[in-house]
Amino acid sequence: MDTGLSRRTFLKSATIVGGGLVLGIDLFCQKVSKQQTPSQDGSFNPNVWLRVDKNNLVTIIVAKSEMGQGVYTALPMIVAEELDADWNAIKVERALTHPDRYGSESTGGSTSVRTLYSTLRKAGASAREMLVAAAAKQWNVGAAECTTENGTVAHTSSGKKATYGELVDIAATLPVPDAPKLKAVSDFKLLRKKAHRTDTPSKVDGSAIFGMDVRVPGMLYATVARPATFGSTVQSFDAAKAKQVPGVKDVIQSGEVLAVIANSTWAAMQGRDALSVVWSKSEYENQSTETMWKQFEETAKSEGDVEKNEGDATDAFQNAAKKIEAIYYTPFAHHATMEPMNCTVHVRDGKCEIWAPSQTPQDAQREAADILGISVENVIFHVTLLGGGFGRRLETDYVAEAARVAKNVNAPVKVVWSREDDMKHGFYRPAQYSMLRGGLDASGNPIVWMHRIVGPEGKGLLTHASNPPYDFPNKRIDAQALDTGVPTGAWRSVGASQNGFVIESFMDELAHAAGKDPFEFRRDHLSTSPRLKRALELVAEKSGWGTPMPKGRGRGIACVSGFGSHVAEVAEVTVDSKNNIRVDRVIVAIDCGPYVNPDGINAQMESAVAFALSAALKDEITIEKGGVKQSNFDDYRMFMIDDMPKVETYIVESDDMIGGVGEPGVPPAAPAVCNAIFAATGKRIRKLPIKL
Repeated sequence: MDTGLSRRTFLKSATIVGGGLVLGIDLFCQKVSKQQTPSQDGSFNPNVWLRVDKNNLVTIIVAKSEMGQGVYTALPMIVAEELDADWNAIKVERALTHPDRYGSESTGGSTSVRTLYSTLRKAGASAREMLVAAAAKQWNVGAAECTTENGTVAHTSSGKKATYGELVDIAATLPVPDAPKLKAVSDFKLLRKKAHRTDTPSKVDGSAIFGMDVRVPGMLYATVARPATFGSTVQSFDAAKAKQVPGVKDVIQSGEVLAVIANSTWAAMQGRDALSVVWSKSEYENQSTETMWKQFEETAKSEGDVEKNEGDATDAFQNAAKKIEAIYYTPFAHHATMEPMNCTVHVRDGKCEIWAPSQTPQDAQREAADILGISVENVIFHVTLLGGGFGRRLETDYVAEAARVAKNVNAPVKVVWSREDDMKHGFYRPAQYSMLRGGLDASGNPIVWMHRIVGPEGKGLLTHASNPPYDFPNKRIDAQALDTGVPTGAWRSVGASQNGFVIESFMDELAHAAGKDPFEFRRDHLSTSPRLKRALELVAEKSGWGTPMPKGRGRGIACVSGFGSHVAEVAEVTVDSKNNIRVDRVIVAIDCGPYVNPDGINAQMESAVAFALSAALKDEITIEKGGVKQSNFDDYRMFMIDDMPKVETYIVESDDMIGGVGEPGVPPAAPAVCNAIFAATGKRIRKLPIKL
């Protein structure tokens, strides 16, 4: 359950700052600091996780990015639970980005809760013990005789009570506990129970600040000229017509960034349209989706780098009683965040201030410092709310180009991407070509698994594929990465989205070839994956697996482990006489170990299903003449509200290792739907997006 945080890494400090108790934890713990130094204005240096003020307000510091996934709720819940704070008197504050004070501030890989779970529990428990000790000292009673609840300490036998705010002065003078006692699960009052989202009120009343909402006095706007072809750069440009556009202030070139500066976003974009730019030739200008698939197919004729080789897969396949072979295709996919890329930067007096919706603010902070030639300490980085991330904002390109622009502008400047910029110049989920071979013995048991993968250079080619969970005595997995010119990046669930689709679809093919039920076939060969098996059994039970379906309807199943969690899904699908596909219902079972907010998990599973099915049924980025063909939501269609199936989520009660919940719900959705289509129609889907 502990995420690897040693006692040495639990840095403790307490001091009165601005009339409150501050408790800090340094995740790296190179040395122990005995107190924090308040700044001259009475505020505190934010290397702390919580503050209790004299007015009883508990401020909890969050050093992760909120992009709709709920960390502004889940992380404070962990602290508040062990602190026994009043949840209605909680204030959530986003930490100012620091190079190392909070450890990694990167928000991706479904890591936020699982990496901070133990740390924040200890933070809350230490503060609670200090407040109890303060009350005991004030009342001259034993600490063991005192209890805490809703931000108060009580001495039962005498009836004395004190709020946390009344105790902070004394608490700040006391030693910090070396090993605070954590609550038993049975004593939880907040964790594992539904809690309201702390960021909802500000989003409802409009006071929430996303990157696009940032306004700085004297701010100008900019937009960047971008080539139609990957790999092209600016050869020359004529800014005369652009400068004639009303509102345009200047046209600047900084390195490879060519930007139009204006007094509004609209003027900047109109000015960019009026620019005359000569772009360099690109080696990728003849690249297309068709040429890429041919390149992948040709490459797959020879073996790549062998990732796994167990038993003798070649011999086992040759001697298998039944042989099954298939080719699967998954296309490039885009993140398509609702909020396009944007970043506001102000450079002045050897310092820089940045406002950006970033998943990796520390990386962006360092890159901006390098571009500007200043120290990281002189880059003040404010992380706003994110209007969607999904891995796109793990990249720092949009911050880096804004820093380059602002370096040449004597004013704060906001660089804004259009939807077309965003669609054509992202970092895409890699396309992938998968060649599979499987073999069964005479009894229908799987004896060999062979998987060859070819795809672009980038992240996630072998994610989930390198170690399939099923009991195959003979396995051989190899992969080759090729330069396609298309920028690739982490897309929600990374390579598990492609490989989950491929593996779980092919497992269904093997089950059908063996003449066995797809659920039972999986269950019977998960001996080394007990948690995934448990989720699979729960989803089968909750979905009514095995009960008959009407004509034209099918039920499919899939299960994938990833990001420390184990998820199984069943999809119920209707296919009408015109081959129109309707996903009616998706049942999800997740084992994520100790969990925080079940309502948050439900929301994450629902959003994962929507995200995955949007890609499976609608989305595809295609390449034409070395660039992305799609430009907006008219030709890169997203799931709409009337497309959404009913989603039911069931959480496996587990005290095993804690896992993430943001991404694990994505990979099983597409194969569950494709397997349901096969059950309804007898047609196998081996290429996404789904077409019948």
